Amino acid sequence: MSRPEQHAEGAGPFTTRLTWQPPGGGSARWESRLARRRGLITVQPPGATTARHARADHTAVARLRRLNAIAATAFVLGGALFAAGAAVAQFGSGDATTCASVYFAGGLCFNTGGYVSLLQVINAPRHVPGGEGVLVTPRWRWWSYEPSRADWLSTFILFAGTLVFAVDLLDSFLHGLTVQQIDRLVWAPDMIGCLLFLISGHLAVVEICHGRPRLLPHDLGWWIVAVNQLGSVLFMVSALAAYTRPATGSLINADVADWGTLTGALCFSAGGLLQFFERP
Repeated sequence: MSRPEQHAEGAGPFTTRLTWQPPGGGSARWESRLARRRGLITVQPPGATTARHARADHTAVARLRRLNAIAATAFVLGGALFAAGAAVAQFGSGDATTCASVYFAGGLCFNTGGYVSLLQVINAPRHVPGGEGVLVTPRWRWWSYEPSRADWLSTFILFAGTLVFAVDLLDSFLHGLTVQQIDRLVWAPDMIGCLLFLISGHLAVVEICHGRPRLLPHDLGWWIVAVNQLGSVLFMVSALAAYTRPATGSLINADVADWGTLTGALCFSAGGLLQFFERP
């Protein structure tokens, strides 16, 4: 028996959309983000003129809704706390320890959101290439290693970025550091975390756009990815401005650093709010 013809889309080694003809006729199309976030796969029965969405089973739907709610809440709170910390720093309404405490609480929320986002990928309903166009619910797992998937790699790098930020946030509690120690223990992890966020966001763009970046204004998932990536860019601007000059002991631009963090954090909160609606 010949293997059904498949049409794969994506970028590089990543397949983010797959179209094939099921054995019973018609067509089926699996899209990475649509399946893992909303538990849907697109099918067109034989003889039908329009396609429809087939939903995963109740177990998968309940799982996806629960994970989505936790991740979205974590990012909303994390972004809000980071924005509050930046506001405290910018307007001078608290000392350095107060700012560090608010940032650290926000960092814990980002850690939670990052890991739960990874769990969403690990436990998302899977398709069967060449099958009848249904999604299969896998057994629950706390971890997997699937670097060939753009969604797994994106969320794994996002989670790694939140852990690197945790190092930066913990080191910010230290007092009496020299300029060199501040740049090594606080600024360097901050830069690495921002870079990981940008890489994660780029992979999310690859996934939602199936390769080349493009505008998809009618797609909620695209707006979530775009807003979060804007937040990552603003975080990177903030990190660059927060470098402490060894010669003077002052930041390159403290105002840009604070405002970049504040606006970037608000982007992540907005992305979290939008994510509440991207559910089964």
